[in-house]
Amino acid sequence: MPALYTGLLPDHGRFAYRPITRRPHYEWPNGARLAVYLALNLEHFAFGEGLGAMIGPASPQPDVLNHAWREYGNRVGAWRCLELFDQLGLPSAALVNTALYDHCPELVAACVARGDEIVGHGHSNAERQGVLDEASERELLQLCRDRVRQHSGREPTGWLSPWISESRLTPDLLTETGYRYTLNWCHDDQPTRLATRDGQGLWAIPYPQELNDIPMIVGRQLDGKDFAQMIVDHFDEMREQSRQQPLVMGIALHPYLVGQPYRLRHLRRALQHLVAARDSGEVWFTTPGAICQHMDQLATQRPEITA
Repeated sequence: MPALYTGLLPDHGRFAYRPITRRPHYEWPNGARLAVYLALNLEHFAFGEGLGAMIGPASPQPDVLNHAWREYGNRVGAWRCLELFDQLGLPSAALVNTALYDHCPELVAACVARGDEIVGHGHSNAERQGVLDEASERELLQLCRDRVRQHSGREPTGWLSPWISESRLTPDLLTETGYRYTLNWCHDDQPTRLATRDGQGLWAIPYPQELNDIPMIVGRQLDGKDFAQMIVDHFDEMREQSRQQPLVMGIALHPYLVGQPYRLRHLRRALQHLVAARDSGEVWFTTPGAICQHMDQLATQRPEITA
């Protein structure tokens, strides 16, 4: 075999391989087995420029069709989602573009009033984070943190990059600007501790790219009822698996998709199936920030959990 193929491949250096079958045992609060959280992506997009999901073919800018479709989520869809969460007594994590504080501050305020966690999600999803130089990326992370604190009264502890776009330094910069966890990595069903250059480490809380309405509905062009059935099937299987070890199930939602009335009807059915298990004691309906806090507490008592 040529020498070219005998060496190790380039690696991120953030965590070592550790199969799911060889992990320390622990529990979620009150002995729960499966932690479930809703990630409601609240996003704002520049008009006439930048990135954005599309319902139809891209048109020359200004692309009114696709911009207006996304804006439906802030004006209507997100409010319908919050009503549904209230009806079912479910917490959520609002993944917030800070441009919303200028565009529709009432929406973020409604999430805060519900007691939802506010997670940093960049300034706008019209931009990618990973193309920034180190100083600019640090500035973005700090400005978003400061704006959330200023307008919502509490600094975010978690971060999801717009379009999951990272530089090679993003985990380091997150800890250096005060964040405790990231949702960018979708490599596991349990939290993973990422190594950072300051030695603090950063939790990677599982965030779904399969159980996520954008790749399922926009990318694979599945119907709302199919996405809802995925949620039900995923939950039932993970609930069974979690009887052996604690697991995390996130559900990624974008209100311009699932907030459309016919899709909301299917989402309602799926979430009703989930909450029917509330009294079993097996399921912890929570937020990624609460998962991070629990892992921090466990790690102080059992350092092997972070290995």
